[in-house]
Amino acid sequence: MKRTLGRSGIEVSALGLGCWAIGGPWTMYGGPAGWGEVDDAESERAIRRGIELGVTFFDTAANYGCGHSERVLGKAIRGMRDRVVIASKFGYDVDEAAKNVVAYGSSQEESDPAPRVRGDLEKTLSRLGTDYIDVYLLHVGGLETPRALEVRDELERLVKEGKVRTYGWSTDRADAFRAFATSPYCAVVEQQLSVFDGNEELLAFCEREHIASVNRGPLAMGLLTGKFSSETKFAANDFRSQVTWHPGYANGVPRREWVDALSSIREILTSGGRTLAQGALAWLWARSPNAIPIPGFRTQAQAEENALAMEKGPLSPSQIEEIARILGGARM
Repeated sequence: MKRTLGRSGIEVSALGLGCWAIGGPWTMYGGPAGWGEVDDAESERAIRRGIELGVTFFDTAANYGCGHSERVLGKAIRGMRDRVVIASKFGYDVDEAAKNVVAYGSSQEESDPAPRVRGDLEKTLSRLGTDYIDVYLLHVGGLETPRALEVRDELERLVKEGKVRTYGWSTDRADAFRAFATSPYCAVVEQQLSVFDGNEELLAFCEREHIASVNRGPLAMGLLTGKFSSETKFAANDFRSQVTWHPGYANGVPRREWVDALSSIREILTSGGRTLAQGALAWLWARSPNAIPIPGFRTQAQAEENALAMEKGPLSPSQIEEIARILGGARM
């Protein structure tokens, strides 16, 4: 399965692999922001296995592991750079030594990343071991729109210089992204989207304007794999133990409403021999031709399960309608 990164015309696999989890432990404003301990050798094996199974798109960020995710990805694809499309993200002060990330400024909204874009890019390119980035995304989702437009101006210059092929923003704010996405060089938004949540207005804008909707959280940070219950406890260095912004989690555990809702649509998602995770990805492909999910992974088995979802393809229109009926036509 293939999809196109919107206006850029860059072709990628219909599924990308999200590299947040392979960054290992790190903190943001001093609190846990990683997914716990990782095995770098296993991460590299997982990336290479994904490529063997047809994955050509990888999403990382300077934040993830404070540069560690980028380094691991760069090592894994050494000698294969021309076979993959890499997206990375920027916009924060990343302290690699202290493994901590903070905003450029007193708050995320009032951050001022524009003067730092070029320097951030050079650090990312060095960690990845490449001289260009395919997709460069502003990572500060709550940044005030006027400041985001200053960032956009610098991204435009980087595209014209050949250091960036296309750019976008990781945000769920439809109005802000509409103001940002006025150039043909802007071809991607990274939005939270799954069978249970997501900004439909933003997705509709992508479909109208020929912009790729790269979907973070397509498996609700693991909840849609069916491996968790409403009593599941996460390790202290796993950010899910303290997450407050994701609607699928409360007080450090998965919300019972989400667990119960998943049970109600399990039979549809697992049709055609799919696992639950593969069914959740299949829903996204059926939901929009612009959707490109980027599920995370920490093991070769997880990367393989995600990649093999492409062999089974999207759910059918009738299955999408049945899921909407069961869920009452409303998102969680």
